[in-house]
Amino acid sequence: MDESPEFDFLEELLVTPSPTGFESAGQKVWKNYVEEYADEVQTDTYGSAVAKLNTSFDVITVMIEAHCDEIGMIVQHITDDGYVFINKLGGSDSTIARAKRVFIHSRDGIVSGVVGNTAIHLQDKKNGGGKQPEWKDIYVDIGAKSREEALKMVQIGDPITYSDDYEYLSDDIITGRALDNRIGGYVIARVLQNLHRRRDELKVNVMALNSVQEEVGGYGARMMSYRLEPDMAIVTDVTHATDTPGIDNKQHGLIKLRQGPVLQHGGANHPKIVEFLETVSDEKEIEVQHEATSVRTGTDTDSIFYQKTGIASALISLPLRYMHSPVEMASIKDVDALINLMTETVLALEPDQTFNVIG
Repeated sequence: MDESPEFDFLEELLVTPSPTGFESAGQKVWKNYVEEYADEVQTDTYGSAVAKLNTSFDVITVMIEAHCDEIGMIVQHITDDGYVFINKLGGSDSTIARAKRVFIHSRDGIVSGVVGNTAIHLQDKKNGGGKQPEWKDIYVDIGAKSREEALKMVQIGDPITYSDDYEYLSDDIITGRALDNRIGGYVIARVLQNLHRRRDELKVNVMALNSVQEEVGGYGARMMSYRLEPDMAIVTDVTHATDTPGIDNKQHGLIKLRQGPVLQHGGANHPKIVEFLETVSDEKEIEVQHEATSVRTGTDTDSIFYQKTGIASALISLPLRYMHSPVEMASIKDVDALINLMTETVLALEPDQTFNVIG
């Protein structure tokens, strides 16, 4: 485990809850870090933040992008007995929701609770016991005796996250909730930091955008890319590492932990930018993997590439095991390689670089 200021920043990002639609706390952490390396930092109405480096009108502008929000839950109903029924925020999995400790983020601070789980001895197997629950059947016990007491602690609409923290399983392997995609925010901040330090080599304008609400539709990236109008975008998010038991590689491809970042092919990924990324990875001897994305990438790339007259875009993904769970797992080796690839790619861009597929 690294004890550098950069990893202190990563750990602060990971422990700061930023459920989709409620990202302000995490965005403040990100903004405070990048302000040291940017010429200007701006935020929009919904909380997306962009850090700018160089402001020349005579060169192209590249946007590096990640999303800051995490999946979670939300308070939907409180019973007369004080039990808090919940619904999901984003792609949360009801299969793993029960018997978990959670934090409800109220206006007055964190309220701890547990997701109720009927003991196996008492479950009615004939009527759905032991099967995947529906969200309408999942509730949080905060120890309240009545609805009135519960309402003094939490309110309808309060966001909820799992209480699980991050942990290093080794010097290379990190696990926890919200690696998707807090590590992406870390990556683009580190790339901006590298570019600031090597500014004499930089020939283009740079915008580092950390967007809100990716988990529910990519809305933050859509708003900000429409406003910022970059000439090109390099997006980073996580992708499924498919090197664990039970995954059909013929159906989902083979992506391994510790084998480098993943170049995406198809969908919104501009073939000329992908080719450029491949060239840089070869020249700088950065190990990469490849994945086919078909129609959609399932990331902010889908929200960025079609804005206005089109923004040439490509996605570089980080292999992640156990996505959308409290035990997501990633390799720091892959993270460092991703930072390196994005940094070297931006530095390789020419002031008048174009990416036309015809001519």
